[in-house]
Amino acid sequence: MPTYVQHEVLDRIPDVFNAEAIWQAPGFALFSRRPLLRDLLERSPRELRGRAATRCFSHIQLRLPQEDVDDDYHLTRGNRARELAQMLATLHQSDFGDLLGGEQVRYDIAGDEQLSPGEIAIRFGHAVYLPAAGEKALFNVATSRDGALWKPACAVYPGQRLALLGGAGGLPAPGWPFGDQGAVLLVNDGPESEPLVQMRPKDAFDCVFDASLGAYAITARDGSKLQFLLKIARSASAHPAVAPAVWLARPAPGAAAAPDATAVPQQPRTGESDATFAPGALQRLVLVGLALPRLSIYRSTGATALHIPFADDMAISRDAEASHALSLVATADDRLLAISAAGRQQLALPATLDAPRGRAIALQPPPAQMAERYLALLPLPRPIALPLLPGARTQFGRGLPALSALRVLDQPWMLEAATPSSPDRLGLSRQAFSCEPGARALTLARLSANQALYRLDEQLAYLGTIDETPCQLTPGQHVVAGHYVLRFEA
Repeated sequence: MPTYVQHEVLDRIPDVFNAEAIWQAPGFALFSRRPLLRDLLERSPRELRGRAATRCFSHIQLRLPQEDVDDDYHLTRGNRARELAQMLATLHQSDFGDLLGGEQVRYDIAGDEQLSPGEIAIRFGHAVYLPAAGEKALFNVATSRDGALWKPACAVYPGQRLALLGGAGGLPAPGWPFGDQGAVLLVNDGPESEPLVQMRPKDAFDCVFDASLGAYAITARDGSKLQFLLKIARSASAHPAVAPAVWLARPAPGAAAAPDATAVPQQPRTGESDATFAPGALQRLVLVGLALPRLSIYRSTGATALHIPFADDMAISRDAEASHALSLVATADDRLLAISAAGRQQLALPATLDAPRGRAIALQPPPAQMAERYLALLPLPRPIALPLLPGARTQFGRGLPALSALRVLDQPWMLEAATPSSPDRLGLSRQAFSCEPGARALTLARLSANQALYRLDEQLAYLGTIDETPCQLTPGQHVVAGHYVLRFEA
């Protein structure tokens, strides 16, 4: 089976923003030095004639330790990352210009929590594609395990031939159940054809189109009952003249609210307080933290505790039966507890909690203007990023699938209440806001009059609320909707 994605990790890089140190080691001791980026590209050419390389890969993804990327963002607004991408592209063009075939060299640089200091992950190959500035998606790919909840996986662009999903080298595929043993290969034959879907390796999987779901059903041939669904939709930008209409039933006047309506804070009773980075990279929304709610202002829901569980890798756990390395609990009387193997403790802010693998969780008080609604801000050890397609308007909310991968607290078992329901009911509307990336900012508009939206700066300081008037979020600024703290990155 051909190698569609080359993935290597360089180590012992003293300065991960030093292009020369990443590209090629100094001196000429070729047999003693470890391979660096130039060597990797030379050893894995795109095309060969005999033993001679005739084409070189030109789209390269670099992942640096997240802490270094964060420091660069805080101190220089990401200038070192941009300079690194530009310098590597220059070196690439200089050394391999005759093997590029006229293709543009593109580098994408971002952070990765899994990397240790001095490590750099490099990814390139036939199935690695970085869209050009302004290039609109041709197809959007979503995945599901049950056919009910669909999560966005990736976009396929007009200039992109191959995309690899799942497995060891592919793009992350939400819900992928087969580990590193397989992957989905999408072959783009152009705007007039639907992408071809193939499994790798072919003889280990069955892939059948299910017309009732409008999706491909993928199962393993090992006798297991694991199933993975993949849906491919042509992007709205590929059909500029088509505007499908959807008819929705209008609720009767005076009708009762739906049972899953958004919970909004109660009005206080008399005498009672209610205080209770890089060229070619897509813009994206990143779930960087959680705003822990004061349950006392949601008395009408009967909520008594909100559990936020962390797995061993410090990602939010969505499995009720799994063991949890650490859980944070917000209680009905607005206390904040930490539960781990060491026991239970009540937290006073600011607080720092030790966590596995050398990570730490640092909780901080919310801005004063948000303190009536929130107990604390919790930066996530494992942020989640989703791309925003250029020129496409996306909506975020409890009833919307487009950005549902960012809603990590949507499991009913996480909320102790008289009637089980999703914690997202606490302050997040079914349609909270829409966002549309522009050249230099993200246009964000509130969709529900009951939705409270807060705008924070790069350091999570309060900037204001977002009401009927759309606002412009610049790179690095945050929006808080319900319990989700989302950062706009470009």
